[in-house]
Amino acid sequence: MSIKNWQIGLTAGATVGAIAIMMQSCVSIPKGVTAVKPFVQKDYLGTWYEIARYDFKFEKNLSDVSATYTLNPDGSIRVDNKGYDFIKGAWKESIGKAKPVKDAGTGRLKVSFFGPFYAGYNIIAIDPGYRYAMVAGNNLKYLWLLSREKTMPAKIQTAYLKQAKALGYDVSKLIWTKHERS
Repeated sequence: MSIKNWQIGLTAGATVGAIAIMMQSCVSIPKGVTAVKPFVQKDYLGTWYEIARYDFKFEKNLSDVSATYTLNPDGSIRVDNKGYDFIKGAWKESIGKAKPVKDAGTGRLKVSFFGPFYAGYNIIAIDPGYRYAMVAGNNLKYLWLLSREKTMPAKIQTAYLKQAKALGYDVSKLIWTKHERS
């Protein structure tokens, strides 16, 4: 093997390794945060309304945000995110898929809207009736409060905000989602 071929092979191997590490790190959970366990995947299916979120580019200017989770024939979960862009005056929808990170009994999913690239979706709080949930992303830059209804009781909201703050989230940065159209 020539030195040039060896260098190309080494570079290709390093690139593949870096991509693998990057893709794996995208399905992480923030340090010090734990996902709910036991978690019953079938009870999580259905429609959830976003109550609050940290704003980021894919949800910028969206109100009336909801996510519907349904089981696919292959066992993965179809994710149908929908929101109203109040600047453009149009609905926006994204279809993706989710899979358990390790086991279906822990509230850790990996979600993809872009082919082979997954992000962490970590259910870190949920009530026993699966009516209210708090979800963390890969790091402290992503947080959602979700409800089966377009509102969340103040008692639940306060408990989730207290938990989020204790984990290191700046809860003053949350965007409170309006539901006027859905």
